[in-house]
Amino acid sequence: MVHSQDVRETLKGVAALSETVDAIGEDDNLFDKGLDSFGSVQLMLALEERFNIEFPDNLLNRRSFSTIRIIVETVSKLTMSAAA
Repeated sequence: MVHSQDVRETLKGVAALSETVDAIGEDDNLFDKGLDSFGSVQLMLALEERFNIEFPDNLLNRRSFSTIRIIVETVSKLTMSAAA
């Protein structure tokens, strides 16, 4: 199971959010907090590496990376699929 703290640690590696991660709520929109398209690609690559997953094309959208809660849910589903 992926936890929000795992995602927060990964977000600290994204330049636009590195200073503010700890102040971001589970349902705060990360794009409103400074995440941009380049940062979302950085985040996707970091999540793929950290959790040994691959985001399928249908999840490569703004919504998949919009909040910490959604990222946790998405990565949890992908890790379960990868383990199966």
